[in-house]
Parts: sequence; structure tokens; C-alpha cells
Amino acid sequence: MPFPLETDRLTIAPLAHTHAEAFVAYRRDPEVARYQSWGTDYSLDDATRLIDGQHDGRLPMPGHWLQLAVQDRRSAELLGDLALHRSPDQPDTFEIGMTLAPAAQHRGIAFEAVEALLEFVFEQEHAHRVTAFCDSRNAPVARLLTRLGFRHESTAVEADWFKDEWTTLEGYALLAREREAAAL
Repeated sequence: MPFPLETDRLTIAPLAHTHAEAFVAYRRDPEVARYQSWGTDYSLDDATRLIDGQHDGRLPMPGHWLQLAVQDRRSAELLGDLALHRSPDQPDTFEIGMTLAPAAQHRGIAFEAVEALLEFVFEQEHAHRVTAFCDSRNAPVARLLTRLGFRHESTAVEADWFKDEWTTLEGYALLAREREAAAL
């Protein structure tokens, strides 16, 4: 099993039942839920179903997601989570997502966690391409993706009916060769 991933400050491993209460607490925060697919009514039952569906924490099969806990390496406090999706249609292609608890934001944790996940999927899983999408109003995620080397690839104007309104989605992508060139 490839997990846990570790950085100087973080441990990244599949979300477990021990994380459920903290996971639900930040998912219920209106600012955290604002641009995400869930609402502030996210429940412990929702978290339990998500964790139970994780295929024993192995890498996702094509078409499936794996939710990864981002924890403080010293205290084991849950700081947020990453989502990893393997494309069902394209080989060596992944999509990522990220969510942080409010107390963990603006500390470089998202950058550190996503960078570790990117290193893993490009170097260990030999990813060809990694994508990410965000609501056009979510400027912090757009900035994060750009800092990580993603290129803005698409704007789908009012293409997503989301939380009772049309929203615009921004698409980002990073190819293995782009990441390698940036490392030189």
C-alpha cells in the first residue's frame, strides 16, 4: 500500500472512521461547503458511507475516488482532505480535489499536501495527466493550482447547475512532461 505519504508537517492517508467527527465538523462549515458538492447538512452517516466505500484505502479503480485525510504529523489532528479520482476513460489520468478545515487555511498546508499527492501520482503511479476543477469564484483554489504548476485549460461558463444557481467551472491540468520541465 502506498500510504501514508509524509511531508515535514503532514501525514496523508486514506480517511478512516477515526476521522469522521472532525471531517463532518469542517464539512458543515458554510465557508468550507460554499464551493463544494455537499451542503452544511453533511452528516456523520454521510461520512460513514463515504469511508465504508473506500475499497480498503487502496488506490481508486478507474471511475472511483479515494478520500485522503491530511493530518498534522505531530498531533494527528485532521486538517483537511484530498480527493483522488482515476479516470475511467483515459489511462494514467487522475483528477484531484482538496478541502481544508478553516483553522488549517492560509498556512501552506494545501500546497504541501497537494504537492505530496502530485509527487506520488506522477512518480509512483506514472500519471500522464492530472486535472482539477473549481468554481470560478473560488480564487484561493485557482491561485493554489497555478502555484503548483497547473495550467488553466478551460472555462465552462454557467455550465453547472449547483446549489440552485448556474456556476462557471474553471478547469486546470498538469502533464507529467510539464512537471518535469518545471523541475529543471
